[in-house]
Amino acid sequence: MEKQQLKSMLLGGLLTALVTACSAGNSTPAVPGPGSASTIRSATPFLNLRSATPFAILGGSTVTNTRHTKVFGNVGLSPGISITGFPPGVIHGRVYIHDRVARRAQLDLTSAYNDAMGRTHNRITLSGNIGGQTLYPGLYYSTSSLAISSGDLTLDARGHSGAVFLFQIGSTFTMTTGLRVVLTNGASARNVFWAVGSSATFGTSCFFYGNLLVQKSISMATGTVMIGRALSRVGAVTLQKNTIVKPAR
Repeated sequence: MEKQQLKSMLLGGLLTALVTACSAGNSTPAVPGPGSASTIRSATPFLNLRSATPFAILGGSTVTNTRHTKVFGNVGLSPGISITGFPPGVIHGRVYIHDRVARRAQLDLTSAYNDAMGRTHNRITLSGNIGGQTLYPGLYYSTSSLAISSGDLTLDARGHSGAVFLFQIGSTFTMTTGLRVVLTNGASARNVFWAVGSSATFGTSCFFYGNLLVQKSISMATGTVMIGRALSRVGAVTLQKNTIVKPAR
């Protein structure tokens, strides 16, 4: 009887070990949070922009440009009707002014914005200046303003090409002259989202990655480059010799 019990215990232990090994082999590796490789954060779902996806720029009140801005992607405006500065700016895409397409895009932008701001699962709190830091995929939250003002910000996907970075910013977002957002280890502009409760402002010659979903205005000083989208719900988008490139997908 003792031999039979020992045999059953050994068999049970072997089966448990096999199940554990198989489960580990079939699972997606968790992505570490900021500051420690041992901090594990669940994957953040992708934010679907729906009909706003084809737009590089979408404004609420006005879209205004000075000098030779280049836009690669559609430009839209609603409910405003004034898009100025093209030319000298050049749009490599279509323009929609308070028509069915622009109105639909604004509705979908509002839905995406509300989705972004409403998420709470595994939220990581940030505050003040995040320049000089390296952040990993996840949901980041600031109750007030956020800035990139004392060094470049690095977004590290840890080899996960589909990993999502989502920033919830309660008030304003600012980026200081000459600074950059740097993507590394598989991070992609299409998977980076910045939901801003007020306005976003960029100094001269910044280099920025990601999709801006802004409640109020977006303003870019001379020479700033954005690989992403500048999407304003109710405010103006103001450009000055910038380059805006909508992500490929």
